[in-house]
Amino acid sequence: MHELFTVHQFPASGNHADLPAEVRDQVRALAFKGHSQLGADIIDAFPNIGLIANYGVGYDTIDVAHATSKGIAVTNTPDVLTNDVADLAVGMLISLSRGIVGASEWVLSGKWANTGAYPLQRTLSETTIGIAGLGRIGQAIGKRLHGFDADLHYFARSEKETPGWTWHNDLVSLAKQSDILIVAVSGGPETKQIISAEVISALGADGLLVNISRGSTMDEEALIKALQSNQLRGAALDVFNNEPNVDARFLALDSVLLQPHQSSGTVETRKKMGALQRDNLSAFFADKPLLTPVS
Repeated sequence: MHELFTVHQFPASGNHADLPAEVRDQVRALAFKGHSQLGADIIDAFPNIGLIANYGVGYDTIDVAHATSKGIAVTNTPDVLTNDVADLAVGMLISLSRGIVGASEWVLSGKWANTGAYPLQRTLSETTIGIAGLGRIGQAIGKRLHGFDADLHYFARSEKETPGWTWHNDLVSLAKQSDILIVAVSGGPETKQIISAEVISALGADGLLVNISRGSTMDEEALIKALQSNQLRGAALDVFNNEPNVDARFLALDSVLLQPHQSSGTVETRKKMGALQRDNLSAFFADKPLLTPVS
């Protein structure tokens, strides 16, 4: 990045006011990384920016509407992380269903030798799996699960072209029909707590839930209560409401698999994300069309 542009590091304090006003006046683009809020106050503190280049596919923490109202473009890094996110979603599901983490600890602790066989787990193949959100990532998850002979259902605003998957325009209906629900909707106000107490209840006491979207899509209070009362068999979560400060009640549950928001966290994908972010910045400064605009 430093080889291509004059870079000013955002203050470690997180307060844009700690960056001198003359520097803020010089900045023409923001290279944004992270899950903190990039709101109107920060955008307005840089009066001459024309681009916010996001490092990631999700841009729900950026006030895109405010940026757009000021003629500021926003870009993201889609596609390059789709496979990794889909891989982790399926990997988490297999691990949760078969108790892989617990089984490893069973061996490491000596329980296999001293106590006997690990408790029986549950089959993933030929189950009914619902996918909430059938964008790029949701479709990639579905393609992977097709190999498990799963009966695939999905929720989306409109029916998609699929190889025979069943469309639902209502999440409660999808959850009722599913043994497993995978959340792959985009973040933002429109999907806040879209996985509600009613949806979780509809999934049922024998259901599994996997979330690789955004923590904001989940009613965490309802999820925790369902897990604590055995009204849900288990959950695999890569995202949370207050990252990285995960609700302590999750840590006390044996029925959860927890990940540190690392679905795109591979060397290969992070390189591709960085390259796409830089390419959008280069296009902006060269007055060329942006590669992946979202506004």
